[in-house]
Amino acid sequence: MSKNLILGTAGHIDHGKTSLVKALSGVDTDRLPEEKSRGITIELGFASMLLTGDIQLGIVDVPGHERFVRAMVAGVGGMDMVMLVIAADEGVMPQTREHLDICRLLGVKQGLVVLTKSDLVDPDWLGLVTEEVRDFVAGSFLEGAPIIPVSSRSGTGIDRLKEELRTLAARVDQKRSDGAFRLPVDRAFTVAGFGTVVTGTLLSGQVRVGDEVELFPSGICTKIRGIQVHGGKAEVGCAGQRLALNLQGVDNNQTQRGDVVAPRGLYRATRAVDVEINCLKSAPRPLKHRSTLRLHSATYEVSAQVILLDRMTLEPGESAFAQLRLATPVLLLNGDPFVLRSYSPSQTVGGGTILDPSPPRRRRRSAEALALLEAMALGDEPEMVERLVAASLLSGISFQDLILRSGLSAKRLDAALSLPLSSGRIIQMVREPRIFLGRDSFHNLCEILLNRIETYLANNPIKEGISREELKTRIPARSDGRFFGQCLQYLEHEKKVVADRDQVRLPGRTGGTVESNADVQQKLEEILISGGAEPPTVKELCEQLALPEKVVIEHLSLLVRQGRAVKVKNDLFYAPAPLQVISETMVAYLRDKGEITPSEFREITGLSRKFMIPVLEYFDSLKITVRAGDKRFLRRK
Repeated sequence: MSKNLILGTAGHIDHGKTSLVKALSGVDTDRLPEEKSRGITIELGFASMLLTGDIQLGIVDVPGHERFVRAMVAGVGGMDMVMLVIAADEGVMPQTREHLDICRLLGVKQGLVVLTKSDLVDPDWLGLVTEEVRDFVAGSFLEGAPIIPVSSRSGTGIDRLKEELRTLAARVDQKRSDGAFRLPVDRAFTVAGFGTVVTGTLLSGQVRVGDEVELFPSGICTKIRGIQVHGGKAEVGCAGQRLALNLQGVDNNQTQRGDVVAPRGLYRATRAVDVEINCLKSAPRPLKHRSTLRLHSATYEVSAQVILLDRMTLEPGESAFAQLRLATPVLLLNGDPFVLRSYSPSQTVGGGTILDPSPPRRRRRSAEALALLEAMALGDEPEMVERLVAASLLSGISFQDLILRSGLSAKRLDAALSLPLSSGRIIQMVREPRIFLGRDSFHNLCEILLNRIETYLANNPIKEGISREELKTRIPARSDGRFFGQCLQYLEHEKKVVADRDQVRLPGRTGGTVESNADVQQKLEEILISGGAEPPTVKELCEQLALPEKVVIEHLSLLVRQGRAVKVKNDLFYAPAPLQVISETMVAYLRDKGEITPSEFREITGLSRKFMIPVLEYFDSLKITVRAGDKRFLRRK
């Protein structure tokens, strides 16, 4: 199986990076007229070479001038290994130092040093420069790496360099092809007859012709119309390859360097990220809380305000947790490296790793937030997941959001969830989509519901309980109504509430026990009894007792629950005895005659139409009678 790796250059301006790439690959990566006329690299250049039969190198040539560091950073993002290029006649220069710092901050782990222009110096000088370089890279990822003198003009040392590159490439791990793909765009242009093409290094996964993709941060959705790998047509692009993607139906002005191509609907752009920042020892001054810097990651650059979470200043050489608040949304994921550069003077001051790509606004010096970030930085997956769930408070967090914020694959996330789920420290509240609450948050939510039941019943002393639907609406807005059933089940299990069909009440609770209500209920009962077959309506009862409708209905509802009244319809209540007489009269008639019409019912009961129709419909609802057209019959048991 072939291995696809990205080799990048780094080093000071005019130290021969582009000539070295041409000597290795035969490709002149300076493509712009201005680059050729001025003799300096301004933009990223690209080449490829087959290093061995199964190792394909994509080569990224970066600018060396300090004015073009932003382009240099965009090229480092996908590198698997680097050639630090130092001219033998000049030695280590300012951009040599900054480029090495940037490579280290962006997570480059493998590389070697190339001493170019070695034919311009004598052997003694070459030996001195070699020792200087060895001291310079001490303590970095290049400590102990080969230092190879070459001459791009004569070809001296190029064969040895290729051999060292083969040795290095053999021990470098290829980027993971499993998981979702991401391609940070470093170039966007139009090809006649094809439309918009974007290029970049595929950081992970695989992308295929026909895949539906999304452009970040714009959110434009499109399809992959065609793929080229190192200039050749392909159906599939794999992690570690330099790709050109032909995007269907996207104008050239809709995409640019800094965009990211990813699967449609999988990720979200963010305006804030939690990070661990490493301030360079060479930084000219401490990094202050609320400083505004330029964040570089992958191929994009965005202004970022630094919110230090546990201090006011970060001294050179120190590390700290922080939240970066971004001027514009970008796509960042857990584990992504970044570089921070100052505006004036323009220089690299630090960098680090993205920990939480979609955090809430953090309260500074929060012990919970710092503990979460510590777990994320250490890679303690079960603790990280447990703390992410706990930090979601009453809102809960979905399985998909846990993937996005933790950076774990679905399989690794399931493994990290298994222990806290089995121990009850995390509770799954919704089956599909899977949503989780921390144990403390679940108990808090249950307690809130219990308090709201108690408050409701305190404000409605004649009510025995609260309806399920009414109670469900009292779940806090920041939570989720789908959690209601599990919370109610827990409160029932703990014998804190009793749920009877559509009503929830407190154990031992009965309505209407307050003495001040007894007189009202007694008066209502007497009025209904005296009303006989045609009692007053609710509105008329309100007028007689000079009480609000809500209060009268609550008292009537209590009388119904106690068997002292019968609800025929919303605005009509009967005393039980008169209604029983009407029922017996009608049933006797039906047993004798077999059927009854409304007019016959009115004749045998003496009810007016105002009462006759509601009472007949009430008997239908009780399944005493069944209606067929204008007639009613006794319902068969």
